Amino acid sequence: MESTSRTRPVYTMGIAAELLDLPPATLRLYERKGLVDPARTDGGTRRYSAEDIDRMRRISDLQNGGVNLAGIGMVIGLEDENAELRATLDLRGLGRGPSGS
Repeated sequence: MESTSRTRPVYTMGIAAELLDLPPATLRLYERKGLVDPARTDGGTRRYSAEDIDRMRRISDLQNGGVNLAGIGMVIGLEDENAELRATLDLRGLGRGPSGS
């Protein structure tokens, strides 16, 4: 898979935590729960992409809205599945119809 500017893992945990206004321990928790899977350097240091940051922001928003981490896992999983299905339909030329729905 070719790396784009949105998928390129460039942010350290400290920078990602600062961007999200979350403690680093929360980012590690999200990883332990399987909600995010940051890239690792050869030395094992986590690196986050802009897409990872967006995903963690969504997770944090859901958590602040009262959804527990198990529920967030389900929501995020369904959102990922929906995005994959939409991408498949778009590749087949079966994406959104003329009504835009």
